[in-house]
Amino acid sequence: MTTPPQPRRPLGLSGLTALTASLLLAACATTAPPGAGTGSSSTIDTAPVAATPPAAPVQPVSTPTSPQQPAAEAAGAPVDPLRPEVPINIDDDAARTDLWVRVRNGFGMPDLDTDLVRVHEQWYASRPDYVQRMSERGSRYLFHIVEEVQKRNMPTELALLPFIESAFNPKAMSVAKASGMWQFMPATGRDFELRQNMFRDDRRDVLASTRAALDYLERLHGMFGDWHLALAAYNWGEGSVQRAIARNQKAGLGTDYLSLRMPDETRNYVPKLQAVKNIVARPAEFTLTLPALENHPYFLSVPIERDIDVELAARLAGMSGADFADLNPQMNKPVILASGTPQILLPYDNANTFLHSLRKHQGPLATWTAWVVPRTMKPADAAREVGMSEAQLRDVNRIPPRMVVKAGSTLLVPRSEQSRADVPVHVADNAAMLLAPDVPPLRRTTVRVGKKGETVAAVARRYRVSAAQLAQWNDVGAGARFKAGSRVVVYLPNAVPTTRTASAAKTVHTRGKAAVAQAKTPMKRVAKSAPAAASRKAPTRVAASKTPVRAGVKVADAPQAASRH
Repeated sequence: MTTPPQPRRPLGLSGLTALTASLLLAACATTAPPGAGTGSSSTIDTAPVAATPPAAPVQPVSTPTSPQQPAAEAAGAPVDPLRPEVPINIDDDAARTDLWVRVRNGFGMPDLDTDLVRVHEQWYASRPDYVQRMSERGSRYLFHIVEEVQKRNMPTELALLPFIESAFNPKAMSVAKASGMWQFMPATGRDFELRQNMFRDDRRDVLASTRAALDYLERLHGMFGDWHLALAAYNWGEGSVQRAIARNQKAGLGTDYLSLRMPDETRNYVPKLQAVKNIVARPAEFTLTLPALENHPYFLSVPIERDIDVELAARLAGMSGADFADLNPQMNKPVILASGTPQILLPYDNANTFLHSLRKHQGPLATWTAWVVPRTMKPADAAREVGMSEAQLRDVNRIPPRMVVKAGSTLLVPRSEQSRADVPVHVADNAAMLLAPDVPPLRRTTVRVGKKGETVAAVARRYRVSAAQLAQWNDVGAGARFKAGSRVVVYLPNAVPTTRTASAAKTVHTRGKAAVAQAKTPMKRVAKSAPAAASRKAPTRVAASKTPVRAGVKVADAPQAASRH
């Protein structure tokens, strides 16, 4: 297995001149057709937020870089990310071969011939516009995926899997929070080294997610020895497939894909892929026409050596923001950090334009930088410290109302005109925004309930907290009842003293030093325990007292098959 290279060598001015001359020759290459439309009704395309920063300066967290470094050296030589050692030859006859022929010739999985396959064939055949949009969007990525698949000696049916997963939409996100063209869940993405932080989400990165998906599929095939079972595990989870096999073995039943009992989504998963395979193999039989795809890369990889604004990079490449985002959808913020994003992907001609324009560029490359918050602060105080409005700070960093920013958080702020230093690797790779509710501190108290079968809701009303909070603090359901004499944990504001009442059910039990120590025990889930925040629906996950939760970045809602990995 190989990983797409990430060249980081700086390019001298003389080398750049020679490179530009060679790229002028390459500019005549015919590129694959541009993508169009959206994948399906369950997906929404989103592009990186391009914000206009204020002019106020702030000192960034950075490493020294020579202010005399020319803009031309902010990027390296474009290469084919799959074959960086091979010179690009646009006159290669193999590049004129129809890529669909190459895909068909590489088919290697056993065919399914079931009623479900017929159902999905008919579904696609009755939607030629949808098939056309998927195919045109996939034309940007299919050559790269086929190359990777064949380098690993895997069947080329796998290159068609993004048709099923995301309709080849690299910005897709499912309701289960699976993201990207290959629909990785957050935890599985981390297992396969797909970094997810404030500045980028590698689950949407075209190169990184393809590498991870094929790594995962290889592992699953090695585990089950069968591609259909491997695909079922990719959709449903390897543990689920193993348990289904074990059940059938115990019952003396078959253990192949068609014999297992599985959810409807997984039951339809391989038949959907088989239907797409049949359409690619014989489009005329389904009265469909696939767009012509030539057998050469749609994009080149351009190494990034300096931080640069997303908007500027797209403009220098002669591309719209949307087209730039289609090839570089992993960006979460309006700046590309060189230490965290080793390359950008650009079509042949646009790579040439980018380097020419970069040589002529005057002025800063990046107007944004990262700032590590030195202490827990309200957004208004943080905004004053960095010289921008609170509204701008909240907008670009997606800070919800009634939250404070915890110490150690990373915020996107304007870059000082006096500083040309770039954000260092440790900040770019670990950037996170940590939030806590802007409420008075709470103390943990234990009370004893006296009435038999007293409900969570009744106890919650007594202490003016929500039933959901009380249930969470005590690890019970919101509709549960407490047994008589049960000890119940309640978090109360320090400003509101807890008093002893005549009713045993309302008595706060204190037992000397143990109770004092218990009252001082830090809460574990401040975000969900604060009475002031009980009924609020916060758009961002909130930090705990000692273990802040990293604020996520919302992207598009997306296609179906995403409940599993």
